[in-house]
Amino acid sequence: MIESRPEFDKIESFDEFSKYYWYRDELSQICKSLGIEYRGTKQELNDIIEQYFKGNLIKKSSVKRKKKKRVEVVTLDTPLLEYGFSFNSHFREYFSTLTGVSPFKFTADMATAWRKVKREHDLNFTIQDMLKVYYGNSDYAKYDHSVCQWNQFLKDFCADENSGNYSNKLKVASILWKEVRNSKNEKIYSKNLLTKYGDKVKEYGK
Repeated sequence: MIESRPEFDKIESFDEFSKYYWYRDELSQICKSLGIEYRGTKQELNDIIEQYFKGNLIKKSSVKRKKKKRVEVVTLDTPLLEYGFSFNSHFREYFSTLTGVSPFKFTADMATAWRKVKREHDLNFTIQDMLKVYYGNSDYAKYDHSVCQWNQFLKDFCADENSGNYSNKLKVASILWKEVRNSKNEKIYSKNLLTKYGDKVKEYGK
């Protein structure tokens, strides 16, 4: 039997929290109700909630930090925040020169790392550190691929020949997804879901 997802205030640890699927809007509302920072990407909000369970309350920043004077010469030891880093053509060309890759594309992990640097105001994170993230040699921050889980679930459902037995594929997929999302099971589509929850989707059969 699949265990239903409990209310947030009944959850006692981040490990328990992580076993369930949460939409970004749900995470934002949870953070807002706790009086902590509620803006950001799904992964950023997840990180904030993880800190909450550790006893670190990340408050909403109300004071804008003064921009630091830009460093004129960039080296591998230049902190990103000191230089005013951004994912623009200038830095794309710079990283293309460093890596020998052309055209250079910033990775999802790099974007996640940069968000963490800005969120934590990490003045020690350098160009060299970002290169390590690019090459996969750093655990500083990882992109949370769970944000794509629903899209993959729907794609896999539609690829299953059995999905052709239903008049409203999207509706059937969303019903099955809700069951999987609120369970501790892996958030993926499998053929046996149609058998397991057949009574819940039979009205959409052709």
